[in-house]
Amino acid sequence: MLTFIKLGGSLITDKQVEASFREAVATQVATEIAEALAEAPGLQILIGHGSGSFGHFAAKRYRTIEGVHTPEGWRGFAEVATVAAELNYLVARTVRAAGVPVWRIQPSASAICHDGDITSMSLEPIQTALTHGLVPLVYGDVALDTVRGGTIISTESIFFYLARRLPVRQILLLGEVEGVYDGGGQVIPAITPATLETAESALGGSAGTDVTGGMETKVRDMLALAQRISGLHIRIMSGRQPGLLRDTLLGKAEPGTHIRS
Repeated sequence: MLTFIKLGGSLITDKQVEASFREAVATQVATEIAEALAEAPGLQILIGHGSGSFGHFAAKRYRTIEGVHTPEGWRGFAEVATVAAELNYLVARTVRAAGVPVWRIQPSASAICHDGDITSMSLEPIQTALTHGLVPLVYGDVALDTVRGGTIISTESIFFYLARRLPVRQILLLGEVEGVYDGGGQVIPAITPATLETAESALGGSAGTDVTGGMETKVRDMLALAQRISGLHIRIMSGRQPGLLRDTLLGKAEPGTHIRS
């Protein structure tokens, strides 16, 4: 079974402090992925991660997501790409150290957008990695855009594009929170199209600097994806609780908020 795992920027960085990497947290998550792969050799995993306090600070300074049209804007575009790749290197190094055969795949090397939506991105490297037992690693990045010149692509938007073209059955979005909370601070066990309106009041922005939207954007994007792909299960869950990711990958736990059609 193919599973996409997102390591949220709020999980692996301190989004209040520019360029801060939480190596211990990333190591814990990477170790659990390695353990799950060892126990279930048939498991296929694609990892993506947010830019957290690396890319989002630079992207906000240059307003890259709105478009790139000036010399200063293009210099900012390049800076965002560079700092996003710096975090990607740190994540890849950590995942590799845990024993996961990770392959870094740079989204901006092939992704093209039209007014913020990805219209094309190379699939062959990802398909080849999965075929040969490797774990592709993508991340929130910049991309050329036929309308805006350049823009930002979030990990969720990359997942949205890939999920419609790869046989993914499960998406796990890992953050600091245990799931989507209701007004009383309790985790909402499931969100479907029928219950979205009830959950809307609990959805809000992201702590720290985030140019791609907070929890509300994530829930809406993932619910739209679940509606488009039959049998797709998506969970918003904690990446902090030891053993939880491993158990979820092995089918031994059903944590967080389940988003389904």
